[in-house]
Amino acid sequence: MPQLIASVEGVEIKHVYLIKDRTTLGRRPQNDIVFNNPVVSGDHCVFELSGLADVYVEDLGSTNGTYINGKMIKSRQRLRDNDVIAIGNFRVQYLSASENSGYHATAAMKLEAHAASGGSAAQHASFKVLSGSSTGLEVPVVKAVTTFGKPEASLVAVSRRRHGYFVAHLSGNAVPTLNGKPVDTSGMPLQHNDVLELNSTAMQFLLKVD
Repeated sequence: MPQLIASVEGVEIKHVYLIKDRTTLGRRPQNDIVFNNPVVSGDHCVFELSGLADVYVEDLGSTNGTYINGKMIKSRQRLRDNDVIAIGNFRVQYLSASENSGYHATAAMKLEAHAASGGSAAQHASFKVLSGSSTGLEVPVVKAVTTFGKPEASLVAVSRRRHGYFVAHLSGNAVPTLNGKPVDTSGMPLQHNDVLELNSTAMQFLLKVD
């Protein structure tokens, strides 16, 4: 799940997970992220979540501007992992994925090579988006647990275990499906070319072996 980490002079002051389609930042109290400082405009900028993994930032006509990696943005711009947004003396680091999924059953597991289960080659997993605005995007699964989706709609966790990859439904009223079957909360095994449908988006699970 994409996230923002805000800091001032190296001290972290706010940590926000981007679960909404629009997350606003500004000095006014109705914003999702509030920086009460004169250098920040009332409605300064907005972060937009598109599809599963694309996040864009747009300046809302602020007085002092919004900068990405030291350059002022003039229009809506897509963020890349580890980009740093500067607003006055505030720094906001963008991370494309969350380290903490909240899926405690497997979150403590370490990423293991396929050799740990008797194989001799390393496996590399990813999801290829098949529908929606992010069609064609390939999202790697590199952590012990990776989350996809939105908590208020449907959120799943994909975990790497000793005997392969598994997907489990974490939260949300919309039940995701794997090859047309509802995903349960205990974890269902993932196989190459399986299709996961989550929040009206279809994703193909790909497993490559070196």
